[in-house]
Amino acid sequence: MTQPTPDFSRVRALAFDVDGVLSANTILLPEVDTQPVRTANIKDGYAMQLCVRRGFPVAIITGGKSRAVYERYRNLGLRDVFQSVSMKLPVYERWLAQRGLTDADVLYMGDDIPDYEIMARCGLPCCPADAAPEVKAVARYVSPCDGGHGCVRDVIERVLKAHGKWMGDKAAFGW
Repeated sequence: MTQPTPDFSRVRALAFDVDGVLSANTILLPEVDTQPVRTANIKDGYAMQLCVRRGFPVAIITGGKSRAVYERYRNLGLRDVFQSVSMKLPVYERWLAQRGLTDADVLYMGDDIPDYEIMARCGLPCCPADAAPEVKAVARYVSPCDGGHGCVRDVIERVLKAHGKWMGDKAAFGW
């Protein structure tokens, strides 16, 4: 059965998990005592920076902690990069209050159980194709792309197209 396409034009802000959404479901575990190594999709990055430049608040809410993750998303223009978050809902609620947003304004993309509470509340819960079954059950949109393989680009492109901001001017052609 094909899922109905949700109304992406209602989205006013976006928030994402990292592991399993912005990075693939696997991490490299180096032999030395350092942080796990994650991947980042270049097309996701392009879409994220364009989304920020188009005026949408974009947040990262992740249980992991990594200087590389922080730098990657701050360099793309994100102001709100929340790491080491053991319980995501309180951080999400503070972000809403700080940005003057409501649940209905937010597209949140997660892939596993720690994302469930936010997804049950936000206006447009989304997940990658390889998300946990419980998360897929609450998602209103399941991307055809796996985590770390363009699922973020997929939803951002849909939001920006719905708002007429995908390729509307020369700003879309630069970083």
